[in-house]
Amino acid sequence: MRGRAVVVGAGIAGLAVARGLVAGGWDVQVRERAGAPPGTGASLGMWPHAVTALERLGLGELVRHGTVVAASGELLRPDGRRLARVEPPGAMRLVGRPDLLSALADSLPDGVVRWGVRTSSVAGLPAADVLVAADGIGSVVRREVFGPATAPRGLGTVAVRGTANLPRPDLSETWGEGRMFGLTARVDGRTNVYACFRGTLAAPAEAADPVALLRRVFAGWHEAVRAAIETLDPASLDVRALQDLRPLPRTTRGNAVLVGDAAHAMAPNLGRGACESLVDAVVLADRLNCAPDVATALRAYDRARRRPTARLVRISRLLNRASTAEHLTGLRDGLLAAAGGVLAVGSRQ
Repeated sequence: MRGRAVVVGAGIAGLAVARGLVAGGWDVQVRERAGAPPGTGASLGMWPHAVTALERLGLGELVRHGTVVAASGELLRPDGRRLARVEPPGAMRLVGRPDLLSALADSLPDGVVRWGVRTSSVAGLPAADVLVAADGIGSVVRREVFGPATAPRGLGTVAVRGTANLPRPDLSETWGEGRMFGLTARVDGRTNVYACFRGTLAAPAEAADPVALLRRVFAGWHEAVRAAIETLDPASLDVRALQDLRPLPRTTRGNAVLVGDAAHAMAPNLGRGACESLVDAVVLADRLNCAPDVATALRAYDRARRRPTARLVRISRLLNRASTAEHLTGLRDGLLAAAGGVLAVGSRQ
């Protein structure tokens, strides 16, 4: 099948869908409110199924030369003692978000992506055979087409992400009472930092000085945490309250379909958000390219993707709660240590 597709959002999911559809002969227009792909961003963990999706999209060169393999690491206590060993899921690779987005955008013909175009209403979009909502957790398309009941819900936690000017570290997460601190490698040889803590531990005004906030919240923690905080690149820092989406009863309605965070935004604790966006894109493009009509393709996509991603949303939410638990942390840590803990945590979104 061939036709015209309008994609709202030029993030990972939107650009990947566009690439898959263009390769299948579709006329595609991507509309993105940002003026260009971002120049900064964290490392993203690519689990094996996401690496396969990148290969399917023709980005094997990025997989081979633009990523680093995530080494095994440790789950630690705040004093630095080990709770458990961390094993990445298979041959997990780390790729920089800007590198991935640039590779996807550069793979598209000129004019496919309309940068600097804001979508404020579905009514203002061009006519198309299929409308792909890839506009993130706050999706305009989802709100208008699927209704206000699909609005994001808070996780009760705050995340601080950034880049520390330290040599590439071993993978680690440190869990304490109401807070956790993660370190992963970056392709550029520096350190990707991800901190998360209960929202009750910080006043909103403290977001204006993330380094001071982290110094206070993680005071007294082990040396690797303190060194990462003190070497953070101020330009890289991002502070935000975390949200996810309740699992939806459907991801398609009429000719509209949700992909990526617009469909299943999840807590970052499994490191699966970017991975599932890529898989969404490949599955949707395959169905649209091969089905006899749009309705058949969208039903097949929903059957393939809705339930697996709903499960990941639930697991990610539970892991977010466990890693930032404020009560019974001794029991939590004891169970992890007793089990010998083999966890697959990956890098954060």
